[in-house]
Amino acid sequence: MSFSIRYTVGFAGAVCIVCSILVAGSAVALRDRQENNALVDKQTQVLEVAGLVERGERLSASEVRRRFARHLVPRVIELETGAYVEDVDPETFDMAAATRDPAQSTIAPPNEAQVQRLPRYAKLYELKGKGSAIDTLILPVRGKGLWSTLEGFIALEPDATTVTGITFYRHAETPGLGGEVDNPKWKARWRGRQVFDQSFAPQLEVVKGPAGPADEDPHRVDGLSGATLTGRGVTHLIRFWTGPHAFGPYLSRRRQLAHR
Repeated sequence: MSFSIRYTVGFAGAVCIVCSILVAGSAVALRDRQENNALVDKQTQVLEVAGLVERGERLSASEVRRRFARHLVPRVIELETGAYVEDVDPETFDMAAATRDPAQSTIAPPNEAQVQRLPRYAKLYELKGKGSAIDTLILPVRGKGLWSTLEGFIALEPDATTVTGITFYRHAETPGLGGEVDNPKWKARWRGRQVFDQSFAPQLEVVKGPAGPADEDPHRVDGLSGATLTGRGVTHLIRFWTGPHAFGPYLSRRRQLAHR
């Protein structure tokens, strides 16, 4: 049996239209679920870097939300001053959207992390301690690696300089090489490192090869084997986001409070 060219083209066109409708409909129907899954994943990463998830522990979405609400306080700050912004709801504030909006952001100064724009306001998290005390400061960080933009969080002690953890929730670095930023053993080596030197200039770096223990070599972290450029990217993004153009003013305020 043979078909005319007109019939074949028409049939193929009809199949394409039906498939397009089904794909578009599925995307719309699943959008809320996808966004919720992305939020839960990000909250899980915050819990992990805050030390609220045991190694190998798998949490349900409801448990993630419960622990997050119980232990963590989201805060919106003004990057320029480091002061809290009380009239912006941190639950609904979207830092990524603010960064893309020219009315809410500015062009970033030249930087090796290749951050293009900075929002006027930024969102971070504080781990609750006893009473009004804060146990941990959790800052979002992002910057260029070798193949991708790495996005994650770094956690600091209340002294605003000692690292307690680091994690990345989004990147496309090479598995087994730059992708080792996800390796729990490598992430554990960050604990106890010092972000700043004595003059509070960002000094922490990922070196090529091994670093010493944190108490002897506080400003250096072991390199990633075969992934020098990814490690360099991590160095750049940490230094940028803890520096004067990003969370530096906020960290300065926290240090002053810690020494009162």
